[in-house]
Amino acid sequence: MSSIEQLFADHRKFLWSLSYRMTGSAADADDVVQDTFVRAMEHPPRRMEDPLRPWLVKVALNLSRDVLRRRKRREYVGPWLPSPIETTDEPPSHEPAIDGVRALEGRYDLLESVSFAFLLALERLTPRQRAVLLLRDVFDYSVKETADALDLSEANVKTTHHRARAAMAAYDGGRQRPTAALQQATHAALLAFMQRLEARDVAGIEALLAEDVKTTTDGGGDYQAALRTIVGRAKVIRFYFAVALPSAEVEGDFVMLNGLPSVAARVPGATGRAAPRFAMTLELDREGKISHIYVVSANRKLTALPHRTPGTIR
Repeated sequence: MSSIEQLFADHRKFLWSLSYRMTGSAADADDVVQDTFVRAMEHPPRRMEDPLRPWLVKVALNLSRDVLRRRKRREYVGPWLPSPIETTDEPPSHEPAIDGVRALEGRYDLLESVSFAFLLALERLTPRQRAVLLLRDVFDYSVKETADALDLSEANVKTTHHRARAAMAAYDGGRQRPTAALQQATHAALLAFMQRLEARDVAGIEALLAEDVKTTTDGGGDYQAALRTIVGRAKVIRFYFAVALPSAEVEGDFVMLNGLPSVAARVPGATGRAAPRFAMTLELDREGKISHIYVVSANRKLTALPHRTPGTIR
């Protein structure tokens, strides 16, 4: 194995893991990691005798912050959602490991920190706050390590970290970790929702949904999707009956995406503005009712979906 191949093998998983959480996008994380290694080959650090990971992390964070700034400047069609990634492996295949064991020392563990709820909460943070929070509370960096990675003073890291945690207060207040019990409950709710939607069982669906349930759909301008989050049980039911799921047969599988059971599906008969592929995932409230339904169909958001022969959902 060449030195470049070894460099890639040693650090790719960690850099991808960090970049995905920074950007919320698997495709952007792929680009950031590739650009980081290109920079390492073209403009390597001056002191090659020093450990290379801190330098690579600094480059990846700077590139990720650039992605976030560009995203803010661009107009996005409809709501923005993270891109779904498969989290079936233990540890997930894209995650770093410490002595072969998942790193769970931080305030937020690796699985929780790829959940839709967590990644959407990060959208309230500035790029700097996001980087500090991830390094300190997910990847268990010290204040000094964080300061070195971001070219900040230790005092600035502490101040930024305090503000980042304050911005996460709403998330922390309703926080639900993706435990085995929550995963089982989510799978049961998702299966029941799909079955009752197929049967057009209004009363059955009403029983599954919280009164203030929301649905957010991200077609990225590629396909038909709601241009804003829909709120309320009656409106959500009407939306799914009318436009969200086509009458054509949906083929797909229940898979673990972003820490929770989800549906990865394709619609062979989709035409026009109807999405040929989508991913659906749910959040439950503390009473076990469905509180939020997320559907992602934008092409660039589905690059990390698992490829397997699907079954028939309905």
